[in-house]
Amino acid sequence: MVSVLSVVPRGALVASRTAAAAASVSLSALSLAGPAAVPAAAAAHPAPAAPAAPALPPPVRPEDRAGDHLTVVVEHAGAGRDGTYEVSCHPGAGNHPDVAGACRMLDSNTHWGRDTFAPVAPGSSCTMLYGGPATAHVTGTWAGRPVDASYDRSNGCEIGRWDRMVPLLPRVGSASGSPSDSLQ
Repeated sequence: MVSVLSVVPRGALVASRTAAAAASVSLSALSLAGPAAVPAAAAAHPAPAAPAAPALPPPVRPEDRAGDHLTVVVEHAGAGRDGTYEVSCHPGAGNHPDVAGACRMLDSNTHWGRDTFAPVAPGSSCTMLYGGPATAHVTGTWAGRPVDASYDRSNGCEIGRWDRMVPLLPRVGSASGSPSDSLQ
């Protein structure tokens, strides 16, 4: 038995592709003539639809416009330090004594993948220093995330955590007892 190998010249292949494209155009023309004139094979492959209108972003909610907003409740820190303070950043506003300083500190302590208000890690070795009875509770939204953090000065780790949040939290003195008279 003898096999015959046929070779198709490159030009013939292009010609057959051109014929297929012309047939496709003919089927498209038939579809304009109405459904009765369209063969079943052409109806199975409809022409591509026109591109959809671009999706619109969701509406801006009031809480999205407000930027970052925190409420700080300070107790037992001493006269002139205790109270409830509102701080909004981006843009800065509120009744906090140092809105700009609090926002600067928060911005500088905010890093991708790290919780700015994280508690002391469980199992941390902390010095047994007492920094006084001051407590603070911070709630609100920061960097698009909800905040609900409590602070105290019950040991060296908690004192350090508090001090890193000054001026958002009031400076209440060091563990050795040197007080400061301001929230800064």
